[in-house]
Amino acid sequence: MSIVTELRALTRTQRATFFACFLGWTLDAFDFFLLTVCLKAIAADFHVGIKQVAEALFWTLAMRPVGAFLFGAMAEKWGRRPTLMINIICFSVFELGSAFAPTLASFMVLRALFGVAMGGEWGVGAALAFETLPAKGRGFFSGVLQEGYVCGNLLSAAVFGLLFSHLHGTGLLTGWRVMFMIGAAPALLAFYLRFKVEESPAWLAARAEKQGKVAAPFEWALVWKYLPTFLYLVVLMTAFTSFSHGTQDLYPTFLQKDRGFPSGTTGFVIVIGSLGALSGGILFGTLSERFGRKRAIVIAALLALPMIPLWAYSHGPVAMAAGGFLMQLAVQGAWGVIPAHLNELSPGPVRAVFPGLAYQLGNLLSSKNGPFQEALATKYAGGMLGPVLAGTVVVVSIVVAALTAAGPEAKGTVMTVAED
Repeated sequence: MSIVTELRALTRTQRATFFACFLGWTLDAFDFFLLTVCLKAIAADFHVGIKQVAEALFWTLAMRPVGAFLFGAMAEKWGRRPTLMINIICFSVFELGSAFAPTLASFMVLRALFGVAMGGEWGVGAALAFETLPAKGRGFFSGVLQEGYVCGNLLSAAVFGLLFSHLHGTGLLTGWRVMFMIGAAPALLAFYLRFKVEESPAWLAARAEKQGKVAAPFEWALVWKYLPTFLYLVVLMTAFTSFSHGTQDLYPTFLQKDRGFPSGTTGFVIVIGSLGALSGGILFGTLSERFGRKRAIVIAALLALPMIPLWAYSHGPVAMAAGGFLMQLAVQGAWGVIPAHLNELSPGPVRAVFPGLAYQLGNLLSSKNGPFQEALATKYAGGMLGPVLAGTVVVVSIVVAALTAAGPEAKGTVMTVAED
């Protein structure tokens, strides 16, 4: 089925909710990736090296689990919709604050706070979306929702490419600061949520069961009750984030360093890879409706293995672009199933907390993936990244497939009503 057909099958409320959640994740990623494209300019403005500014990326990733728990707990108590509105306003405010940071230290603090806000958006947004959407077609919407992250990356690159060279101000109007001011625009999405999106039916049903009282504050006892499930999800997401970081973070460096590609050619290969990611997420998300979540993930993960020669060992830009497309089709194909799979595996009473927190803890545990790969290349491969990237795919794709196959599946779980 086409995306138009799938969307037409939804009610107006369901379409508005899905659009808002997709756009929230896209704009969140847009704000995050603005930092990656502006690293050089920020370093020059603060008169430091790129390495020092790049620490902001670590702090953003490190603080995301805090946000996943904080905003997830708020969503359990006060509802998904108001929490998501607050969350979007927060990451927009911290993005705008970053534009006015007078020192590198203050910039780091603001990026850490942005990480808290970013950590909350995925879990709360996914819970709101899947508790509102019908079970039928959930895999398709999972694939589309997850690839909002890729869309945010492409959007940041497009805005940077179109505007940055025309921004030549000084002081608080330097190019990168204006870019971050633009990054505050997602706050407008809160108005859309306020007037077009309704609260999660599951949360409303749970509140009604409590005789109209607001749901009780999130309790750590719930985590202990579902601890085995939570630990499994954390391990699974550590493997998944290693899969994505392991094939994406150092690949531009590999293209420039190992293959000698100029920036324009490198950008071309990365964009083609992003298109593969978009295609893979939607394709395998949709296939998971027919073949099941686990089988779709396992097939996509193992499909990365035969892509290694073209992806890591070819030389021409066209061949490398083809390899990048096929590799990211497989990697993000597996990822496209994750929003639905994690939410289906998460118990109803903790659905706003579990998926996002497990996801962000996985991000934290794999946050040193890049330095680890670089160290391996230096020690064992004469500085060449190709063999290390290829080895990473071999190991991680098999681990992702094995963990998924060994775990449970709850495809079709009803989420639009309260669960015990």
